[in-house]
Amino acid sequence: MIKFLLVGLLNTAFGYAVFLVAILLGAPPQMALVLQFCLGCLWNYVMHARLVFEHDGYRQMPLYLLAYGAIYSVNALALAAIIRAGASALLAQALLTPLIAVLSYLLISKILKPREIS
Repeated sequence: MIKFLLVGLLNTAFGYAVFLVAILLGAPPQMALVLQFCLGCLWNYVMHARLVFEHDGYRQMPLYLLAYGAIYSVNALALAAIIRAGASALLAQALLTPLIAVLSYLLISKILKPREIS
């Protein structure tokens, strides 16, 4: 869990930075979110698989991508709802970050279970 949180902080900083830059460059919030998830997906997989769960290769990548699709869907729907309620895109995504981090851990830890030491 500690490794996941530390790697998650790095991944979250990267993802939010992508979102922030896209918004500041004039992208609509949903487009910025798509960009954030697309750029982050492969990077996050490698970071999670190798550093957190000690896996080599890409065997779990298809399931990881499905989990990321689910995480993206929750994020996109919640982002739209919070923006409709009156928050700015940057504030809305910042508010969602802890929820998305917990959801990510729950889904990703089921896919990339720690390797058994033999």
